[in-house]
Amino acid sequence: MEVFLENLKRVENDASLQDFARKEILHGTPFVFSGRETDFYEFRKRIAAHFEIGFHEIFITGSGKLGFSPHKRTEFSYDSDIDVAIVSSDLFYQMMERIRCYQMQLRESRIAVSKREINKYHRFLEYVAIGWFRPDLLPNSFDIGDIRERWFDFFTSISDGRSEVGNYKVNAGVFKSYRYLEEYTFSGLESVKKSLEVED
Repeated sequence: MEVFLENLKRVENDASLQDFARKEILHGTPFVFSGRETDFYEFRKRIAAHFEIGFHEIFITGSGKLGFSPHKRTEFSYDSDIDVAIVSSDLFYQMMERIRCYQMQLRESRIAVSKREINKYHRFLEYVAIGWFRPDLLPNSFDIGDIRERWFDFFTSISDGRSEVGNYKVNAGVFKSYRYLEEYTFSGLESVKKSLEVED
């Protein structure tokens, strides 16, 4: 982690930061699968088969990828979650079609939603605006097609020792395209870099 942060501090411009993000975070075998490339392939294949997308559209981000969290400055441990980024415009639009139906019902006042759930839904829409579909932010009232429940049922089924990744909880979201994942990753690194500069 110290080497990573030191190298990040030395990055001088946006082009170099983008290259750093690609090389250090998006490219290569994740820390959690270090020395287990076949298991990594099988894990990606398992998720891809469930959603009927390509295995190359499955990424691991966060501390499971690096072995530490540069944001929290903590090491990867058995208490860490595995963060999966699915990059698929087809899946993104399939899920957004359900949101369209939900939004129409909400607009026509055919469903009752609490203020707390509306706030959660607005947070969900903020992520959608940057190309990231996060089912964990869907309101509990969102039951069209049971998409929320089926999503969490699947990822629970591959968590806690029930898949190649091991004894960890698996979380996931869907990015509209690789560009959106890259931009989100770039933005996160930019934030960490700024915090390092403030500390100096």
